[in-house]
Amino acid sequence: MFPDISAPSTHFLQQHNWFTQLPPAQQAHVAERTFTLAGLKGDVMLHAGAEVKGWYAVLSGLVKLQSSSGQGRVSAFLGVPDGEWFGEGSTLKTERRRYEVIALRDTVLLCLPRAQFDDLLAHSLPFNHFLVGHLNRRLGQAMTIIEAGRLRAPEQRVALYLSRLFWHGRRRLVLSQEELGHLAGLSRQTVNRALKSMEEQGLVSLDFGRVTILDADALAAYATATEGP
Repeated sequence: MFPDISAPSTHFLQQHNWFTQLPPAQQAHVAERTFTLAGLKGDVMLHAGAEVKGWYAVLSGLVKLQSSSGQGRVSAFLGVPDGEWFGEGSTLKTERRRYEVIALRDTVLLCLPRAQFDDLLAHSLPFNHFLVGHLNRRLGQAMTIIEAGRLRAPEQRVALYLSRLFWHGRRRLVLSQEELGHLAGLSRQTVNRALKSMEEQGLVSLDFGRVTILDADALAAYATATEGP
């Protein structure tokens, strides 16, 4: 049996070399066992403290990963757009999920169950290569986020969350000011001022619900300038 290539989940998997390099029978086995989870804007799609069922990817939509302190303080630490995997750290461990996954817009997630994840980890070299590269990128994002929270001005944090570090080189981002504020942990008013400033400097152009990156190198330099904007 071959996987249904018309299914969005299978089409997504076929964009990954680790999947296409599997034998056809194993491709079908993996594709048949993946499942999807749909949520509306604002839904908690995966709860903190819940059992980790597998490795997730965003088929469509946008989610944020956030944690809550015992005092009720909420901290969003990563946004994940469509086409991206997340939660590999949780899948590699046996502990329960430490953070919530919130839909910032209507979203569909794909789950590669833990059993298939573990089997690929044990037997597929291409899968391991992909996972190591992905973990390295997540580590770079985490270190940059920590640095930005301590050292960077709010305008720089907005620029950071528009940069290729988080968007894989996409130049046209379908991203509202509200969503960007959620990701950067800033008010919509602060985000608006930052975007207007970047537009005046020729770094981005703005349209309703869209941001186009005009100069990725200059935007990265702006986000990391030691003296601030």
